[in-house]
Amino acid sequence: MLIHPWDAARADTEWHAWLAAHDFGQLAVNGLPGEPPSVQPMHFAYEAGRGPYGEVVAHLARPNPVWPALAADPEVLLSVVDDYAFVRGPWQALPGDPPEHGTPTSVYTAVQLRCTAHVVDDPEEKAALLNRQLGHFQPPGMSAAAAVGAAPYGRLLAGIRGLRLDVTEVRAKFKYAGHKPEEVQDRIARGLADRGDPRDAAALAAQERRRREA
Repeated sequence: MLIHPWDAARADTEWHAWLAAHDFGQLAVNGLPGEPPSVQPMHFAYEAGRGPYGEVVAHLARPNPVWPALAADPEVLLSVVDDYAFVRGPWQALPGDPPEHGTPTSVYTAVQLRCTAHVVDDPEEKAALLNRQLGHFQPPGMSAAAAVGAAPYGRLLAGIRGLRLDVTEVRAKFKYAGHKPEEVQDRIARGLADRGDPRDAAALAAQERRRREA
């Protein structure tokens, strides 16, 4: 992923905060010899305080085809992309240029976590991992705790495998035309607000946050 200086995270706290609110991504795993990489969409929970770059916990069904590839090579990439929108060409026209000379582009946030994967098969450890992940997504009391041999989830533990991903490197990109003249940034913001497509509000909010914090 190309990251220009103006698109880079200003501090680890920026991508930490973004990732705390974006917990669905794609796990890319190296393929077995002769096979392409495998990409698995999944929910996950990221915990910043574990290790130098944090830890991700998730789980997948035992029949998932990703397991043999993970056993062969545990080095993976978790990619999370959101707050994206298409920017029409006229919105990007430089001051004094005809609108039709503007270059269409995209705005988005992308965080890529390079990780070492650890498969969790011990039933007690799986139950603990599930409870950590569930605690991220739901307020306490909405679901019973997972426990070995206990209803309602104990009998389901055999059908899943847990994943702990130790994050070893982070690449974060916040692409919101931060290097463009203020007039162009204002025009992009107006365009997103006026168009009102389903993803425009989130992209506009991300752009406005970066401009406030610049």
